[in-house]
Amino acid sequence: MSADNRPPVPVPAATVILVREKAGQLQVYLLRRSQTSGFMPGSYVFPGGLVDDRDRDDALWLTHADLAADALGERLGSAAGGFEALCYGVAAVRETFEEAGVLLARPRPPAQGDFGRACERRIEESPAHGWFTRLVVSDGWVLTLSALSRWARWITPERMPRRFDTRFFVAVLPPGQACLPDMRETTAGIWISPRAALVENVNGKMPLSPPTLATLHEFLSTPNFQRLQTVLSGRNWGEPIMPRLVPLEKSGQFVLLLPGDPMYGLNENEIRLGDVERLVLPAAEPFSRVWHCNGLFRPIRCARS
Repeated sequence: MSADNRPPVPVPAATVILVREKAGQLQVYLLRRSQTSGFMPGSYVFPGGLVDDRDRDDALWLTHADLAADALGERLGSAAGGFEALCYGVAAVRETFEEAGVLLARPRPPAQGDFGRACERRIEESPAHGWFTRLVVSDGWVLTLSALSRWARWITPERMPRRFDTRFFVAVLPPGQACLPDMRETTAGIWISPRAALVENVNGKMPLSPPTLATLHEFLSTPNFQRLQTVLSGRNWGEPIMPRLVPLEKSGQFVLLLPGDPMYGLNENEIRLGDVERLVLPAAEPFSRVWHCNGLFRPIRCARS
């Protein structure tokens, strides 16, 4: 909370859930955030970051997008129309290239759009402000915003010192490209099945952020591309997901209640969480609350009243 007890205003952000199919099984790409990061240090997350001021240059980006404004609003969905959808889409593409080395773009003829050279510039010029804009304009890239699909919108709990209003998109790894962490904001990357990642999180070997944890659990019902495409075809943003933070007596520990939890709407003095250490759920079990302890988020069951 700020000095006047008002929660910080959430900052717009965009995230991309990169997927591929291997041996008939759906995999997602996770990046490990640097231990020096100011947000979720050491956690495994999807590529993403803040919407930059340059991402809001509608006139520029509409000339470097594969969708017109009305089609953007229809594809990416936004109460404010295509222009708001555009800045989130640009941020999603930019952050995915910066952090994971995957470029959701194609060259505009007659420009050649050398992907290898773009990767070199990523290493040489990132994170200098505006480098991605200069790359796209100078080398004639067109962002394939049509490759993005809506998944979910998450808003950081009010009690967190840093808050984000994040759109989560889904995109398939483009043919011929490979993921590579930037080794600045992210220090490792891995392709993994949702179930395996959930198991590793419960075991304490792969700390997952709460949105990553919840998203991977949702992906258990989409084991392959065919099923995923069916889900994405009718997917809207829906209501924003804003977990509620409930502090515990032990220093640094708290529980996040997700919308739909039976205690989500109660007054704090009415919430009874029980002995959270004894309530940790096995991987892949449904959950509506998450316990945070020593940098690790684990799903827990609801205590019996």
